[in-house]
Amino acid sequence: MKIKESGENYLETIWKLKKRSANIRSVDIVEELGYSKSSVSRAVNILKNKEYINIDPKNGLIEFTEKGFQKAKDISERHKLLTSFLVSMGVGEEVAEADACRIEHVISNDSMAAIRKVMEKAEK
Repeated sequence: MKIKESGENYLETIWKLKKRSANIRSVDIVEELGYSKSSVSRAVNILKNKEYINIDPKNGLIEFTEKGFQKAKDISERHKLLTSFLVSMGVGEEVAEADACRIEHVISNDSMAAIRKVMEKAEK
């Protein structure tokens, strides 16, 4: 089942938060994104129902499922690669970061593979 862009953004946010702290709750996502508690609660429940995350009923801690971990990792890698690619073409860091955030959700795997190949050649 395909996940929507907003769901991918939540997974990426959880990924970033988990890099800072192992214990993540919905309130941390609220603080990070500045969204309402109800919006985050709804999104987190959708991710749970689609089996991307688990939520501990005792303490509310959010953990990735294997499926969610792989998806979040892929989104994060796409974001980093696209940002680097845009910066290498002369786009400013801030603009590249914002554009990568939008592009990462719609770019095809073929295009990502081509960009990856170009960037690997550039690194050599």
